[in-house]
Amino acid sequence: MDNPKKQLSDDHRNALLGELKARFEKNMDRHKGLNWAKVQAKLEANPDKLWSLDAMEETGGEPDVIGYDTKNGEYIFVDCAAESPKGRRSICYDQQALESRKEHKPNGSAIGMAQSMGVTILNEEEYRNLQTLGNFDLKTSSWVLTPAETRKLGGALFCDRRYNQVFLYHNGAESYYAARGFRASLKV
Repeated sequence: MDNPKKQLSDDHRNALLGELKARFEKNMDRHKGLNWAKVQAKLEANPDKLWSLDAMEETGGEPDVIGYDTKNGEYIFVDCAAESPKGRRSICYDQQALESRKEHKPNGSAIGMAQSMGVTILNEEEYRNLQTLGNFDLKTSSWVLTPAETRKLGGALFCDRRYNQVFLYHNGAESYYAARGFRASLKV
């Protein structure tokens, strides 16, 4: 691994693995047919991915396995917190949006934060897939990856769940709200 900062201490790694295992076992409906021992072996072989999962956990994402990509042989982790992760709210969409604000700048951007964590923001399809596993973002909303054409015109997309429906909305990319963050995915 080229960045020693992205390595967890043994105690921290073991505590995180324990938390992830407990969540995995508590929510078997999210990953039917998958085996924790295989997931853990994959995590232990990829300490940089474990570091990213820790960043997801530390910011309130409650990451859990929601699938397995047979083509690439990777487990798919996604933020499964009931609401948009608390430690990732009140941020605009991307760096360009952050730089465009003249005053009252947020503390960062969703795209920038995701990059620093080594994760990817969910796109609309992934967000809708997550919503088939439960009811998420009933009080909050989450930025989703925005098509280049929309972003070029100054907009960005976000989703939430209201009235038992998943909604896709638009806003200026520079906007930010206390109840809007982002959900991430990580393939291991």
